Amino acid sequence: MTTDNKTARDTETILMALDQISQTIEVMTSVVGRLRHYVQEDEKSAKSQLVADKRSSSARSRTLH
Repeated sequence: MTTDNKTARDTETILMALDQISQTIEVMTSVVGRLRHYVQEDEKSAKSQLVADKRSSSARSRTLH
């Protein structure tokens, strides 16, 4: 194998590896974005539930019997 052939194969291998790494990063970025969205939605839901619970508790404490 000549040096030129080896260099070309090495370069091709490196470029393929870099492409795979790039694709992996894109997938991971997408996953992180979805996880961030789920956490933010869960936080909003928890805050809404807390406000609703406080309102319900407050309304019950003011009810005359």
